[in-house]
Amino acid sequence: MLDFFISPAHAQEAAAGGGIAQIVMLVGFVLIFYFLLWRPQAKRAKQHKQLVTSLAKGDEVVIGGGLVGRVTKVNDEFLTLEVSEGTEVNVQKNAVAAVLPKGTIKSI
Repeated sequence: MLDFFISPAHAQEAAAGGGIAQIVMLVGFVLIFYFLLWRPQAKRAKQHKQLVTSLAKGDEVVIGGGLVGRVTKVNDEFLTLEVSEGTEVNVQKNAVAAVLPKGTIKSI
């Protein structure tokens, strides 16, 4: 009905240019997602895995719940923490959030 306002040739050119713009936007979103979300998350996971594999007897650690203790035994999946003299707790290795510098427990 209103075909006399817009010629079909102009409509086809606009559609072709819009497809390229959509592809560029899609690639842009993928790059933003990669650099802002996926890459930092993978880096943190790699650092945590390295931290967990390097745990040894005598390390002072903090687990995810905030419990602080000294490692007394290390197994494949679990470790034993001494949280106070004579009190030991078994926790999963993946629960370890950070390794503290030596002597931190005495200064708390």
